[in-house]
Amino acid sequence: MAVNLPTTMLRSFVAIVDTGSMLNASEQVFVTQSALSLQIKRLEELVQQPLFLREGRRLLLTSAGSVLLGYARRVLAIHDEALTAISSGSFTGPVRIGMVQDFADLLLTGLLARFAELHADAQIFARVAGTAELQDMLDRGQLDIVIGYAASGDPQALKTAPMRWLGDETLTEREALPLAVLEKPCRFREAAIGALNLAGTPWRIAVETPNLTTLRAAVSAGLAVTCRTDVFLRDLPVINTDRLPALPDVSCILLTREQGGEASRHLADLATDLIREL
Repeated sequence: MAVNLPTTMLRSFVAIVDTGSMLNASEQVFVTQSALSLQIKRLEELVQQPLFLREGRRLLLTSAGSVLLGYARRVLAIHDEALTAISSGSFTGPVRIGMVQDFADLLLTGLLARFAELHADAQIFARVAGTAELQDMLDRGQLDIVIGYAASGDPQALKTAPMRWLGDETLTEREALPLAVLEKPCRFREAAIGALNLAGTPWRIAVETPNLTTLRAAVSAGLAVTCRTDVFLRDLPVINTDRLPALPDVSCILLTREQGGEASRHLADLATDLIREL
């Protein structure tokens, strides 16, 4: 009797190889580490060969694992191609998107909600974090799409916007400018402090938070000024005064994983159009 190799096991096997660990692979295929370990054990039973050797914390492919890897990739590629061909515009499978906080309200309540409504079978996973963390997750195969910030002139920029000083202009008359900033790492925080230091303007951090909502509330309450782009924080007043130094532009970028499926490519196209229209 022929042995059938379930695609779920093959996908988990490839994920472990691509991400380098059980932990990273479990986040990519949306199962626990224990469940992932059981899948690989069952796969080894089916092929009657060990697929991995453990060297310290590293998992190394055996010779049998190396042979299976090539076939597994081909099987999954044909499998996904078949689903795309017969789905007639519907999209299945997980779509994993990461975004910086500035985009969260716009994407979660707009684009992602609409995408989920149109394609009910597509599983959406969204992560909100800083650009550096999201890029790392993309590199490790844990995300399919990343929307974040980069320096002005970045070749992958979809849109470039000026950074602005936002808040109560009377605060600029203080002996030391009170700042509201997000926790490190943050491109806007670095730009604000760098510009103030270069201009010799005294400053102090009045509010430091990991949350953009808290930062917005602090600025709205007149506790501090902040540096962001007013593409998203349009409800906060822009400060136009010579007492504060000029700020650089910032680029909005969208990055994708080459191995992403049809659903993630479609969502990336929709997000690209949306960002360019902002």
